Amino acid sequence: MRPARYAATIGLAAILAWGGVAAAPRVVRADEAELQAKVESTIREYNDARSRVRSIDEKIAEGEARASRLEGEMPELKSRASSSIATLYKMSQSSNSLIDLLLSADDFNELITTIQYLDIIATKNNDAVRRLVDAENEMNETRDALKVERAEAERAAADAERAMNDAVAARQAAADAAAAQLAQQKAEAEAAAAATSAGDTFTTESGNVATVPEAPQDSAPVADPGQVTWSERDQFVNEWAGRIDAYLAGSPLGGHGRTFAEAAYDAGIDPRFSPAIATVESSNGAYCFAEHNAWGWGGESWDDWDSAIRDHVAGLARGYGYTATPEGARKYCPPNWEHWYYSVVANMNSI
Repeated sequence: MRPARYAATIGLAAILAWGGVAAAPRVVRADEAELQAKVESTIREYNDARSRVRSIDEKIAEGEARASRLEGEMPELKSRASSSIATLYKMSQSSNSLIDLLLSADDFNELITTIQYLDIIATKNNDAVRRLVDAENEMNETRDALKVERAEAERAAADAERAMNDAVAARQAAADAAAAQLAQQKAEAEAAAAATSAGDTFTTESGNVATVPEAPQDSAPVADPGQVTWSERDQFVNEWAGRIDAYLAGSPLGGHGRTFAEAAYDAGIDPRFSPAIATVESSNGAYCFAEHNAWGWGGESWDDWDSAIRDHVAGLARGYGYTATPEGARKYCPPNWEHWYYSVVANMNSI
């Protein structure tokens, strides 16, 4: 058995013993599984739509830069072309025909040299005119392409907005379902709170000792789903990343608030859920029995915190639901579920 100071973690699949035997996750009802699938599919659709918008925006920016560059070159090209056209016209009207050149030349070599010289002048001037025509054609084609890309960007933006609204609605539905579930388990939650006092110690399912924290003043015995407002992804992530970072400051998990927030949005669960479990089980990653495993999850290890956080949050969503509940606590830590539940909820309400 590990030292009592080791705040061990219980993982997503609920490790029942230090030997690494994982309990089967709870059986998820069909309606819960359908809702979770909807939550995950909407964020994928939203992310895909946002990617299309970003890609089109980049193309538009490149096209506008190219059109602006060509537009800037136009005055000089037009000036050169105008001068070249005048020169070519004068050459065409000159009396220096081939016969004149032949008669005036002292020898054949001088004739060839003169003809080559005139050919070079004509070619140079023709090139100047051609460059102007090509540049104007390219600029017009670029402008036309930008119109098409802008129309596509507007369609992609509309897709992104629709996907965002679907994502928000799906996550709100998950929050509402969690609230209804907590209402059904209200008596159990109150009983758990009544049976627990701050400062109590309890043994987690992995055989380690944790201390029950003092709940915030006027804190309810549940982590109210209504405390989480679902919105557009960037707005949601920015809000919760800051709150979670403040909560985890100074710990090994400090600075990973954005990952917790992004993973929570993508999975559609309460962003406080996973950080609170990490606090109860490993003092925010200070005492991990496996590398980057702050939750005691199946004896697994990870190469970095971000990967571990994303996997844990996704697993919570599929195995334990939207937020901490007495039902989930019984499966996460059966012997001392009241203490475990109260401790997780108290930490969630502190974030």
